[in-house]
Amino acid sequence: MSADWFNGFEFQQIQTQGAHAALRVGGRTDGPALVLLHGFPQTHVMWHRVARELAPHFQLVLPDLRGYGDSSHAPGESDHSTYSKRAMAQDVIDVVNALGIDTFFLCGHDRGGRVAHRLAVDHPERVRKLCVIDIAPTLDMYARTDMAFARAYYHWFHLIQPAPLPERMIGGNAQAYLHAKLGGWGSAQGGTRLPHIEPQALADYERCFCRAEAIHSACEDYRASAGIDLEHDRDSRERGQRIACDTLVLWGQRGVVQKLFDPLALWQAQCAGTVSGQAMLAGHFIPEELPEATAAALRSFMITTD
Repeated sequence: MSADWFNGFEFQQIQTQGAHAALRVGGRTDGPALVLLHGFPQTHVMWHRVARELAPHFQLVLPDLRGYGDSSHAPGESDHSTYSKRAMAQDVIDVVNALGIDTFFLCGHDRGGRVAHRLAVDHPERVRKLCVIDIAPTLDMYARTDMAFARAYYHWFHLIQPAPLPERMIGGNAQAYLHAKLGGWGSAQGGTRLPHIEPQALADYERCFCRAEAIHSACEDYRASAGIDLEHDRDSRERGQRIACDTLVLWGQRGVVQKLFDPLALWQAQCAGTVSGQAMLAGHFIPEELPEATAAALRSFMITTD
């Protein structure tokens, strides 16, 4: 990746309690902090075009989640707790603490949205406002499992199989798997053409994903979501712990989430604050398909004055 692609952003590496986090920090140094969390099978560079739009207004923090990008790839534990969303959320807290940030706005796409959900529940005093992009709550999605869901989200059930079966299957042609996920997943048309992804971003995804340790980490992320994350979610609901802050929900008109779920209603049930949302004219990868519209929605929701 060329040095000027994230011009004005500083690449940092921070040791958290349980991992080594790679991230970029940039934007308006005296502005409110906004943390952007990427999804599978990507890295923080998915926010490149959104970050360009938001940099004049926010101090932006763009980490690679644990097990993704240039962050650490620890072997999974037997209970998959290493890759629980609680552990990943703690990484984010450790990162903002190291940067001297107290409270912050938070946005997560895909897996990053699940980390953001857990962070907002576990650390309500830190999150000013939350945005989740093209997901419904994990517990509700698994509870909804039927043939339509299994067909659309087959990767959920593939990746959670015991190691090393999915790792070896994906590793047989990791680049083809990556391209299929980036091009077809969440799109009504399917296919592997990637017009919405910049070549430099695709090169970064290939560099980071097509490695044995990264494939294992991704599988562990999903194994955690099908086990320990569900335990944490059930416990939070039993205790009446909900997202305290106002929340924005964005989803793709051509995506699977809208076809199978009512994302706005499901998030309203999990939030104590005000929940608003809108469907975007896109598939699953909204920040890369509609970067200007995504940035505009975030800025309008997060902060109304400079």
